[in-house]
Amino acid sequence: MTSELTRAGARADTGAGAPAGTSTGTSHEPAARSRWGLLAQREFRLLWAGESISRLGSSVTSVALPLVAVLSLDAGPLTVGLLNGAVWIPWLLLGLPAGVWVGRLPRRPVMICCNLVSAALFASVPVAGWLGVLTTAQLMLTALLIGTAAVFFNAAHQAYLPELLHRDDLVEGNAKLQGSASAAQVAGPGVAGLTVQWCGAAAGLLVDAVTFLVASAALLLIRDDKEPVRAPVAPAPLHAQVREGLAFILRDRFLRSFLLYAASANAALVGYQSIAVPFLVREVGVTPSTVGLLAATGAVGGVFGAAAARPLCRRLGTARAVRIVLLTATPFGLLLPAAGPGPRVALYAVGSAVLVAGVTLCNIVLGSFRQTYTPPALLSRIVATSMFANQATIPLGAVAGGALGATLGLRTTMWIMTGLLVLCSALLLASPLRKDRDLPTEPATDDWSGR
Repeated sequence: MTSELTRAGARADTGAGAPAGTSTGTSHEPAARSRWGLLAQREFRLLWAGESISRLGSSVTSVALPLVAVLSLDAGPLTVGLLNGAVWIPWLLLGLPAGVWVGRLPRRPVMICCNLVSAALFASVPVAGWLGVLTTAQLMLTALLIGTAAVFFNAAHQAYLPELLHRDDLVEGNAKLQGSASAAQVAGPGVAGLTVQWCGAAAGLLVDAVTFLVASAALLLIRDDKEPVRAPVAPAPLHAQVREGLAFILRDRFLRSFLLYAASANAALVGYQSIAVPFLVREVGVTPSTVGLLAATGAVGGVFGAAAARPLCRRLGTARAVRIVLLTATPFGLLLPAAGPGPRVALYAVGSAVLVAGVTLCNIVLGSFRQTYTPPALLSRIVATSMFANQATIPLGAVAGGALGATLGLRTTMWIMTGLLVLCSALLLASPLRKDRDLPTEPATDDWSGR
């Protein structure tokens, strides 16, 4: 689980557009409170159901895709590593311009198109396997194209939610979506294991293809009561619009601080996660089945973090909730390298659960803040730029974790990476977040267009 602040991974109008405060989908009235919260609202219920099913399918694929390479094509460790890395390459190549392109299009059709393309790509693998023509090149190309679809889908999805919900409902909406994603991470590997055992590795990808079709159907059933206000398309070149989104982030003290925290925290998180399995097997001495159970504790923590986000924000305030969670939850990460044989293995489970719960809550609050705070005309660009920066540190963290593990030892590297994660929290505590009860809902100046 990576920080927002990725996925995971992991998700504009022109600079001449309307200023902050322009009417968008967030002008709808807040959802009436009921025991079901936003799930009582038909349109959000469809989005949530489709996304939850799709996340379950993606969790299945995270296990099934490497197994296809290993079992069907006899791929070695290098090939599997390249296959996993291929999914992230489009973020580095297309992350910045994707925000501009998505901003020129209606969000929901972009999401539907990306889902349908992903369904076709995943379905092509088992079909090729059954015909006896599956190759490693096809798997690599599939991973690259799936990653490309994910870039555009996430940029559109993050910009679409504020059009669907009132700004007062964004924390709850993000919490419900993140909670179901964490639950999928718990259930997905088990579903993948049973599917692969009964039907073969390629069948797991067919499961994911079906979930993308279900998600597309759910999006098609959403009724758009009104079109959100869009800024007129200006003739500004692509690089100028990309630069404008980047400049807005770097100039704004809140977005700049949060981006710096997210990028550095991702590197630390992935740094320890990249060596977690060999650490647990060689240093802690657990069995492979126990490794799976310990990995699931983090996802369970994510479910609890998502459930706690809205109540804590209402009681403490958004800024204060993030401060308190960072101060209390992040240090639990130091329990991970302290784990050992026997009863000490519980330290890893507790540390992972609390740490991921805290990261998930911060993801939800800061992601909701970004959706509310950013001028509508820049939202998809800000989302894409932020996700580009966050994803770029993932391979750096993985390489650093592996290199340090090989030279300094697994346990020492775990101490270094979890210690860095604790230090990353200081970046937020030293930001404007340290003073206020609540995060602002709009920039302090109306001169957001960079002019």
